[in-house]
Amino acid sequence: MKWTLPALFLLLFVGYTWAQEVWDHAAAEEVNRELNKPELIEKGRYLAVLGDCKACHTAPGGSVFAGGRPMPIHKLGTIYTSNITPDIHTGIGTWQLEEFERALRHGIGKDGRNLYPAMPYDAYAKITDEDIRALYAYFLFGVAPVHQATPENKIRRALSARWPLKVWNYLFVPDEPFEADPEQSAAWNRGAYLVQGLAHCGECHSPRGLAFQDKAYDQTEKGFLGGGPILDGWQAYNITPDPDSGIGLWSEEQLTQYLTTGHVNRLAQAGGPMAEVIENSLSQMKDSDVAAMVTYLRTIPPVKGPDRAPRQKRGTPATDVVIKRGNLIRRDAEPMNLNAASDGARLYLGMCATCHGVDGTGSKDGYYPSLVHNSTVGAESDHNLRQAILQGVRRTVDGEEKMMPGFSRELDQEQLQKLLGYLRRQFGTNSKNQS
Repeated sequence: MKWTLPALFLLLFVGYTWAQEVWDHAAAEEVNRELNKPELIEKGRYLAVLGDCKACHTAPGGSVFAGGRPMPIHKLGTIYTSNITPDIHTGIGTWQLEEFERALRHGIGKDGRNLYPAMPYDAYAKITDEDIRALYAYFLFGVAPVHQATPENKIRRALSARWPLKVWNYLFVPDEPFEADPEQSAAWNRGAYLVQGLAHCGECHSPRGLAFQDKAYDQTEKGFLGGGPILDGWQAYNITPDPDSGIGLWSEEQLTQYLTTGHVNRLAQAGGPMAEVIENSLSQMKDSDVAAMVTYLRTIPPVKGPDRAPRQKRGTPATDVVIKRGNLIRRDAEPMNLNAASDGARLYLGMCATCHGVDGTGSKDGYYPSLVHNSTVGAESDHNLRQAILQGVRRTVDGEEKMMPGFSRELDQEQLQKLLGYLRRQFGTNSKNQS
């Protein structure tokens, strides 16, 4: 029997594919089966909640943990998160415990390539060996496999080399697990472990250096949790106990309520990435773990920022829109004729007053938040206020959805600037300096 060249190539391809399938299944059988224990899997499930793994490794509308979420990184490009389900072809179904630990703590994939530090392995380096084992057990034996390949990253060619990450890791990434401070309480140490490690709060809330590295990884380093860079249009605020720039005036009850619900009446409402963290992670934590985080956060050194008055103490109720409400000029007769709106006060009246009140004080029960003494409106920068207006706010906690619509389609750039200017002048100015 004579074989044609195409038929021979086809046979070789089929043989290779079959062999690869056998090898993959064999590798999957070699994973650490002794860790396939219900109690360890359940512990790992909870640790995955603490680490908010779902947020990054789930694409909008996609399967949980199957990856594919685009993450734009300034000056670098767009990377896509990986599939961390136990699928043996596109996920981590063949990973050994040692390979899982190496990726989580050191940012090195199964193939030996360095991962981009959008994966917070510099914080996860502090996770203990015991918790690494539990997380591995959960993702290998407690998660349903999803066959979904990760899209190719869209990185500028000049920046696509991975070897500089080895240098970056050597210079900046801690390589030791968390060590408890014997002089502190068990609650303090638990809170420190969560904030510094699994919850990776510093990834957003700590300042970054020229190489985009965290400048501080714990309370012993200057600037820790003193406010981070602008990421995807949102800014993570200073969460140290400084009374003006941070959360020093927040009570323990207010901080606990914010972390678990994303809402504190006449103080703060979570939107953007923070709303996502609260929805997927913080609201599902044990009360003892939230209390531990609060204990730790209230003891770290305060970081002084540019604020000269607490952002949640600024603003006064509006009166100018009340006058305009009763004296609409002809060109504003159509309530949503925004192109004809002459100033920010009229824009506020047409777009915001229905929910937030004509004077900006919202509803008494806080369902519609007050813009007076609002920590987002009163912030030094307008980034989060801008994003809330354009994108809206949405979070679901305990089955209850809180939602504010976005107005990116209704507002052009000039109108947005007018509305922002009015909101910040009226509701974001230090009331002591207002005439």
